[in-house]
Amino acid sequence: MAGVSGCLKYSMFIFNFLFWLCGTLILGIAIWIRVSKAGNEVLSSGNSDANPFTAANILIAVGAIIMVLGFLGCCGAVKESRCMLLLFFIGLLLILFLQVAAGILGATSQSETKRILNETLYENVKLLKETGDNGKEFRDAMIEFQKKFECCGLVSGAADWGSNFASNSELCACTYASDVCINYNGKSVYKETCISLIKESVEKHIFIVIGIAFGLAVIEILGLVFSMVLYCQIGNK
Repeated sequence: MAGVSGCLKYSMFIFNFLFWLCGTLILGIAIWIRVSKAGNEVLSSGNSDANPFTAANILIAVGAIIMVLGFLGCCGAVKESRCMLLLFFIGLLLILFLQVAAGILGATSQSETKRILNETLYENVKLLKETGDNGKEFRDAMIEFQKKFECCGLVSGAADWGSNFASNSELCACTYASDVCINYNGKSVYKETCISLIKESVEKHIFIVIGIAFGLAVIEILGLVFSMVLYCQIGNK
């Protein structure tokens, strides 16, 4: 142990164990965002090549990589392995660069992202009027979303459902005696359309991703400093 600070060594181990836990947490949250029914099913089941959940997919990969790097960092600290510490440092530095690049790209393409989301939702309105198997998955997802968030249709309310509204008495059914309901073809339906709620859900997920990325960047910088100091100390033994 000559030349290597025991405090630094075990601090590095604890840090990397926490880093590994962060990777597990990020992976779990990213998977939750990806499979969440709050708007995700509506978007993913429609006719569009655009994927508004690309950020969540990236975080899934980042979380898995961080778990591997955390393991490398723990082993490198305990075994005093310069090779493992160097791999940890390089991997962490690459992730940090990728995060910065992704953040810049995301900040400069916000308007494009909103445009794609709008196009996706407006394009999928026509699926609500379809019958048979065409668009069935999207319609089923919309029905569940309407029940959960008490809204109706995407853009024009109950009219978006076309002839399907008459054949399904449960569509958009509003049981409240208040101003949240309106009358449509003799039935009480929710007045609010779902498009704004879907957008809010997507934006909420984006803010979660941004918050995780910023917090992770601070942890990564600390990890880079710890690993390089320990790497140099081991080399000077």
